[in-house]
Amino acid sequence: MYAAPPAPLTRRALLRSAFTAAVLAGTAAALAPVLRARRPRQTVTPAPLAEETYRGRHIAVDLAGVRIDGRPLHVMRRADGSYLSGVNHFQSYGTQMELARAAVDELGTNQLAMAAPHHG
Repeated sequence: MYAAPPAPLTRRALLRSAFTAAVLAGTAAALAPVLRARRPRQTVTPAPLAEETYRGRHIAVDLAGVRIDGRPLHVMRRADGSYLSGVNHFQSYGTQMELARAAVDELGTNQLAMAAPHHG
């Protein structure tokens, strides 16, 4: 009825324990992004909706993005918080409204394409 004394820690047992710990750590590291993605994301409060007529063109900035005469303008946010568009990739603007005005200036009398570019 007495318990047997514990076996001495062998090299094999130590390596097995280390391997098990490494597998568990690797699995946790691989699953962390998946589990983080399932959490609801905190969103920054969007800028208030804005509309204006600039040089005879209707500009609308809303949650869906920027539209000029009802057609979507492809807008990209830069790391520094500024914006650039598909119309002019080489200049950044502080706000989406400034970007839309510059796009109207660049487009002149031309219209944007009806379908916005899609990045998958």
